[in-house]
Amino acid sequence: MYVELVIEDDEDRADALFHALSDRTRRDILRRVLAGECSISTLAAGYPMSFAAVQKHVAVLERAGLLTKRRQGREALASGDVQVVRSAGRLLTELEGVWRGRISRIDDLLDQLKE
Repeated sequence: MYVELVIEDDEDRADALFHALSDRTRRDILRRVLAGECSISTLAAGYPMSFAAVQKHVAVLERAGLLTKRRQGREALASGDVQVVRSAGRLLTELEGVWRGRISRIDDLLDQLKE
């Protein structure tokens, strides 16, 4: 199986993506903004934490490229980027291929030892 080599910048991007997705609240925020554009204040109202804490979660998602913000008057509106979410899925698929190949080679070695 061919696995594309990832350059260092891509590794930094993968780190940012998976760091952002590692938190339950950030995953929930991402789900909400993927469903449609949402104000940060509306997002914050849905969590038992301060507005500033939600803003920090949004900032992590924004740095990872998973969501974008825009201003409309006094409100900051956030929307999700489906393409970036799909790129995270592709990274996981590549990693799965690497590990499946390794497991297959281990199985082959074990079969040879049985002979």
